[in-house]
Amino acid sequence: MMPASEKEYLIDFDSEKCTQCHGCEIACKAWRELSYGIQYRRVLNLWQGEYPRVKNASLSLACLHCVAPACEAPCPENALTKRSADGLVMVNETLCNGCEICADACPYGVPQFGDGGIMVKCDFCTTQHLALAHPPCVDTCPGNALSYIEISPVEKRRIEDKTRSLLSSR
Repeated sequence: MMPASEKEYLIDFDSEKCTQCHGCEIACKAWRELSYGIQYRRVLNLWQGEYPRVKNASLSLACLHCVAPACEAPCPENALTKRSADGLVMVNETLCNGCEICADACPYGVPQFGDGGIMVKCDFCTTQHLALAHPPCVDTCPGNALSYIEISPVEKRRIEDKTRSLLSSR
């Protein structure tokens, strides 16, 4: 496992701006030409509390490219690596054997297994060589609930913890 990058990136999510239009999901799926059943980004509708004090919140979830990715170390084939230059967690599809250990390790349920049983996930569209300033999910969001940002490892860990807490409360 590589040490944490000094420069980290994140597709930040502001739930107050999300209208649950699922445009980010559709943009990702269309740009990446993902097969049926595979979603790198998904909008979750989170319900909290008990009647009559029920609250609803949205969460647009994709790989967080964690500061210390739980999926990386347990991979027996070393198919997952965190790049030191930008902190992105990348999958080497030629090394992945489809064992799904990474899926069990990820606290966000991000890893999915596409054609041939190989792990796939969001890579901020870095492998797409797009002529866009930001990933399509960010550019498509009509409410600007998604933003592509450079972030410190400390702040990124706070977002990881908050996301983990939101997911465990559902």
